[in-house]
Parts: sequence; structure tokens; C-alpha cells
Amino acid sequence: MYHDDSGAGTLLAVGALLAGVGVAAGAFGAHGLRGHMSPESLETFRTGANYQLLHGIAIVAVAGAMSHFDRRRLRLACWLFVVGIVLFSGSLYALSLSGVRALGAVTPLGGVALLAGWCTVMLGARRPG
Repeated sequence: MYHDDSGAGTLLAVGALLAGVGVAAGAFGAHGLRGHMSPESLETFRTGANYQLLHGIAIVAVAGAMSHFDRRRLRLACWLFVVGIVLFSGSLYALSLSGVRALGAVTPLGGVALLAGWCTVMLGARRPG
């Protein structure tokens, strides 16, 4: 039986879940919210869904690369993507659905986490050993 203590399997599942929820959020925004919110709020919601989907897929890809490159850094990158999705996409969803503008203050923190994740992927793109 194969045992992976790198956390890649967990991250693969988390990435797939987040990507799937991103697809559902995009569909909900396109079909369920149209006509119920302003075009600006709808675009904000779509931005959150797009970033969630993109970074969910990134988690899947990076988790798949963990056995070939710097596992520790790639694991960290994946978790930075998770934090970024929660803060960036989550704040955009909450902002667009509630109209509470103060929630937009959280969005840049999520963006920083996503950027840090990409920088960490770059640093992790070296062979172990």
C-alpha cells in the first residue's frame, strides 16, 4: 500500500473541492444572481469565482508536482493558495452579496497570499537533494 506523508493527497482533494466550488459559484453567478444584483456586484462575484477556480486548479497541479520538486515549499504554496482563496474570493463573494463595502478591505490580504503562493511555487521549482 502506498503511503504519502507529504500531504499531496490532502492538497489534491482540497484543490479539487475548491475548484469544483469555483465552478458552482461561477454557474450560480451567471444564472442565479443575474437580475438580483447590480452589474458591478455581479462582476465582483464573477471575479471571486474565477480566482477560486484558477487557484483550485493550481493547487491540484502543484500538489501533483510535490514528489518531483521541493515538497516543503510546494506544500506551503498550496496552503497560501487556500488562504488566498478564502480571503480574496470569500471577501468578494461577501461584498457582492451583502453590499458591505468594508469587506473589500480583506480582499488585498487574499491577493497578497495568492502572490506569495506563486512566489513560493517559483522557489520550490528545484529538484530535491
